[in-house]
Amino acid sequence: MDLLLATTNRHKLEELSYLLAPLGVTPKLPGDVDRLPKVSEDRPDFAGNARKKALSGAQASGLWTLADDSGLEVEALGGAPGVLSARFSGVDATDAQNNEKLLAELADGSCDRSARFVCALCLAHPGVVAAEIAGTARGEILNVSRGTGGFGYDPLFLFTEPGHDATGKTFAELTEAEKSEVSHRGRALRALAKKLLTLMNPKP
Repeated sequence: MDLLLATTNRHKLEELSYLLAPLGVTPKLPGDVDRLPKVSEDRPDFAGNARKKALSGAQASGLWTLADDSGLEVEALGGAPGVLSARFSGVDATDAQNNEKLLAELADGSCDRSARFVCALCLAHPGVVAAEIAGTARGEILNVSRGTGGFGYDPLFLFTEPGHDATGKTFAELTEAEKSEVSHRGRALRALAKKLLTLMNPKP
């Protein structure tokens, strides 16, 4: 089964491909498809951006398309960086620059550092939104980075949900398998998995 992944973020492509592998889905990357348009992520929420990217990719490719929009919401910042997570400190910002700005914004040690990662997924076929779902992971923002894995804000995000082996570790301290068990993206994709397979392989 071919499924277009409508994202150019290398790290998201790697995570989605890893999570889709057990489903027997063959991910098609944007570079595999001709004339795939660049989509402006200008919606006010994750779901809106994911929907826009999925519909655009499906229309251009004629394929089932899965789009992801995700980011970090910090309580003390009123939900920021939110949909601007990837460009928090500028359009071409690096992960290090975004992390540096986040720490600067939280420099007052008395503020609420609780946060959550959010992932919105949208599955679409040309002209049709077939399924939408979101996943979250709750934690808090540390004062210093920990771990060398992951990407984005992972080194600063301490996973605090009780009852998991990953509790008390940053996402950057987890293996790929450990992270997929508790991450916002892993949770969203597992929730979507059964519906995805049913929609893409309808019974005669």
